[in-house]
Amino acid sequence: MPEFTSAGGGIHYQDTGGAGPVLVFSHSFGMTGAMFAPQLALFAPTWRCITWDERAHGRSPANGPFDFWDSARDLLGLLDHLDVASAVLVGTSQGGFLSLRAALTAPERIRGLAILGSSAAAEDAAQKAAFRQLLAAFVSDGPAQARDEVIEAMAQISFGPRFNADAQAEAWKAHWRRWPGDQMTLALEALVERDDIRGRLAEITAPTLVMHGSDDGSYAPSFGEAIAAGVADCRGFVLVEGGAHFLSLTDPEPVNQALGSFLAGLG
Repeated sequence: MPEFTSAGGGIHYQDTGGAGPVLVFSHSFGMTGAMFAPQLALFAPTWRCITWDERAHGRSPANGPFDFWDSARDLLGLLDHLDVASAVLVGTSQGGFLSLRAALTAPERIRGLAILGSSAAAEDAAQKAAFRQLLAAFVSDGPAQARDEVIEAMAQISFGPRFNADAQAEAWKAHWRRWPGDQMTLALEALVERDDIRGRLAEITAPTLVMHGSDDGSYAPSFGEAIAAGVADCRGFVLVEGGAHFLSLTDPEPVNQALGSFLAGLG
C-alpha cells in the first residue's frame, strides 16, 4: 500500500486508479479502508476509488495527539498528493466527522458528501465516560479476558447482533486485538473530545446524502437527521431498517443502492 507523509506521520492509502471521477472513503473508529470492500466491488469499475487508513489506525500510526480537523487536512493532503482537484467523500461514523470538516475547510474541493452513521455534535459526558472505561480496560495490564470483553462490547455497538455472528466480524475483532494501546488512546481521545459543528452545517454547500441505521448502537438516527436538516443541499436522508452503526460493511445492499442513486444525480 502506498504512503504519503502528513504532519501526523505516514498515511497509507489504496487507489484503484483510472480516469473516472473520484470517490474517497473514510472509515470508522477502529477500522481501516478495508471496511469499504463492498462499495469498491460495485463502484471501482466506473469511479476512481480511494481508501485510506486514518491517523492511529491500521498502517498509519499517529506520532502524537490530533483532532478531526487534523484528519480532514490529512484527507485534503491525500488529494494533493494524488493531484485530485475534487472528490466525493463517503464517511462512516468518524469518517463522517472528518468528511464534514473537510467540506468546511475546502468546500471548493468537495463534489458531494455521503455521511453514514455519524454526528455533527460533540460527544456527551456520559458517552465520554463510557468510552474511557472501555479504553482503560483495553490498555490495562490485567487478564486478556478484560480486553476481549472490550472487543465484544465494541462489536455489539458497531456491528449489531446480526453481523456480529459473521466470519468477517471475527476477523475485525482479531484486528482490534492487535491495535497498540497507545494508538487506540490517541484515536479515542480525538473521538471523545471532538468539537460541536452543528452551528456550521449550513456552510456545507456540497450535495449531501445522509444514511443511518435504525438500530445504530452508537448514534441514534436523530443525529443523522440533524445533519440532513442542517446542511445547505441535502439530497436525502435514508433510514436503513435494522441497520447497524458500521452500515457500509454490515448493510452494503441498501447503502450501495442509495449511494449509487446519489452519485448518478451529481451529473
